[in-house]
Amino acid sequence: MHLPYTHPLYVAYCTYFNGNQDYFECHEVFEEYWKEVAPGDKEHVLVGLVQLATGMYHWRRGNFNGSARILTKSLHILQQNRHSAFLEPLDNRLLEQQIFQAIEAIKQQKPFQPFKLSILDPVFRATVDSNIAALPPADEEYLLHKHMLRDRSEVLEARMTKIAMKKEGRK
Repeated sequence: MHLPYTHPLYVAYCTYFNGNQDYFECHEVFEEYWKEVAPGDKEHVLVGLVQLATGMYHWRRGNFNGSARILTKSLHILQQNRHSAFLEPLDNRLLEQQIFQAIEAIKQQKPFQPFKLSILDPVFRATVDSNIAALPPADEEYLLHKHMLRDRSEVLEARMTKIAMKKEGRK
């Protein structure tokens, strides 16, 4: 039987979340996973986890309104999907509590307070911990502004190719 959380992108999400708190990268890998599993399903549990990472990223950057809004959406989706196999390795009750507490802190405009995903499955936790140990040191400034500092050359090249194809009448 395939366990969704054994997927390399799930492992990567938890590694970045609990390791170097690279929430931008969490968003990237889980958005890719969501597109594989349930593209277009905006209520899928993976969307809730993407939103969790996005909300944490915004909170770290001091975007209180945006982070509270997206974390509220995340909490709603995770509550609706409590019994999803995608949440099996996590203490999702604790996760819901952590998100609620984060939302309350954000409403009071408290400084960023990271938390870790509580991983219940010992084999999965060992895999994530092993991957965390292999992460390079994180530059705090880079993590704070990653959306502006990352290499986007592939994205821009793909966009230009698509534009050129439209001009030529191909799709």
